[in-house]
Amino acid sequence: MITEIDCRDLDRNDPLAFVRDRFDLADGVIYLDGNSLGPPVRAVAETMNGLANDWQRMLIRGWWDAGWVDLPRRVGDLIAPLIGAGPGTVVCTDSTSINLYKAVVAATQLVEGDILTDSGNFPSDLYVLGSVAELTGRRLRIVDPEQVEESIEAGVVSLTQVDFRTGRRHDLPALTARAHEAGALIVWDLSHSAGAMPIDLDRHGVEMAVGCGYKYLNGGPGAPAFIYVRLDLELTNPINGWFSHRVPFDFDPAYEPATGIDQMRSGTPHVISMAVLEMALSAFDGVDMRAVRAKSEALTGAFIEIVSDFGEVLTPTEPALRGSQVSLRIEGAVDLISDLHQIGIIGDYRPPNVARFGFAPLYIRYIDVWNAAMAIREWRQETSR
Repeated sequence: MITEIDCRDLDRNDPLAFVRDRFDLADGVIYLDGNSLGPPVRAVAETMNGLANDWQRMLIRGWWDAGWVDLPRRVGDLIAPLIGAGPGTVVCTDSTSINLYKAVVAATQLVEGDILTDSGNFPSDLYVLGSVAELTGRRLRIVDPEQVEESIEAGVVSLTQVDFRTGRRHDLPALTARAHEAGALIVWDLSHSAGAMPIDLDRHGVEMAVGCGYKYLNGGPGAPAFIYVRLDLELTNPINGWFSHRVPFDFDPAYEPATGIDQMRSGTPHVISMAVLEMALSAFDGVDMRAVRAKSEALTGAFIEIVSDFGEVLTPTEPALRGSQVSLRIEGAVDLISDLHQIGIIGDYRPPNVARFGFAPLYIRYIDVWNAAMAIREWRQETSR
């Protein structure tokens, strides 16, 4: 069993320890909810003040003089290496739900067949897929997560890589390969994995992927999302907008799509939130995503080892099968999370009786794992009396 001394030794030898100082973390708080909303990096206030100054000085000229018009591509190119994508394949735009809608509708224009997903998918994704199925006259098939591979056939496959409730992780390379064998196009939602593990979209030939900017990418509440399209894939964006036009500032009433990834944009960029996300991504400077994943596995493994006697661990114990969170089914989970909040340990709750704890490797320490687990043990002992 891992000990407190072990955790302190691991922190002293942590190759990612230097990254924690890039975040503005409150004293006395153990933040284990970065899988829902990442904390701010230290320069967030400076960035927002600088943007306000640019706005005040430049006014409309800021679109060009301050480079606002290029933010979607600049931010996309910063996200790209974190998900194993090449330059010009990722753009920052809209929300995850809107991008998923665009991607799946575009995919239905390229292949016949059903839309396949699984019951562990994020509810918003299920809602979007249902509306796409209704719009396109396709059948939406929802299967158990364990049945996905055997259920893949020609059509569109839309999956979230890491289950938001349990932390179970789909095998992206294997399922992508299976989709290709079956003549299907695959769309991955990376919202619960981007920034916490290497993903290698280009290497595995993934057609499309989407994800949010406010979880492990730490872009702040409501940060804009991103969309990836494989470089050789020719798509039609179902939500045409002036920023997906070939020359948006010509204001041509006839639509002519932009080339490449810019075609997947729609309306005006969210400059303020996008600028904050751009700055937040600097936290990954000099960071090896393989080291991030190694630490993620170690943090979650240590936590699982300690808390496995306190309740039912829903997250797979095999490292390759889990993301960067641990979900614990425990009687009174909502009260547990509330009581932990009172002492500065921030996790979250999902019904029924699931306590979730996210372990973002850039700023979570091994001693945080120990202290959080000990607090859960103490709570369990108190409530069992």
